[in-house]
Amino acid sequence: MSRRLGKFASVSAMFVLIWIAVCSPSHAQQASPESDVYAVLKADDSRLFDVGFNGHDIRPFEELIDDDFEFYHDKGGATLGKAAFLESIKNGIFNLSYKARRELTPGSLKVYPLEKNGVLYGAIQMGEHRFYALEPGKPEYQTSHALFTHLWLLKDGKWKLARALSYDHESSK
Repeated sequence: MSRRLGKFASVSAMFVLIWIAVCSPSHAQQASPESDVYAVLKADDSRLFDVGFNGHDIRPFEELIDDDFEFYHDKGGATLGKAAFLESIKNGIFNLSYKARRELTPGSLKVYPLEKNGVLYGAIQMGEHRFYALEPGKPEYQTSHALFTHLWLLKDGKWKLARALSYDHESSK
């Protein structure tokens, strides 16, 4: 009986090793800052935040956000759909009593291309950002910092932001 258990254990161990080798996901390859996908998504990040968020211009959001957009914020909850998100920007950030500004933390941006059968279909973009406030008669000050993860999809040759997570917000006060 112990011989059968020994053979069973050997076969089981071999099966587990093969299963791990075949089924384990390989590590994603991070895009270098010199790659096209990194450059395009960094530029799109700048359009959304430097032009859109900081400049109170809704057009970059209208152009870059996917119709099926979902936004998850650890303090503000979920916003589902492009229309609801655009409305929250217009009635939220653009209507604060102070001017909000977002800054990408230098060196924090990472991009991971997503492929299916060797064809690029999207990318995951991750980083850290800081938020600032400028109130009338006061110098600008940092209000918080947070992490973000964005899922970009390549649709008909155009990059669209499909999912956004903003989390680990910490107040700077």
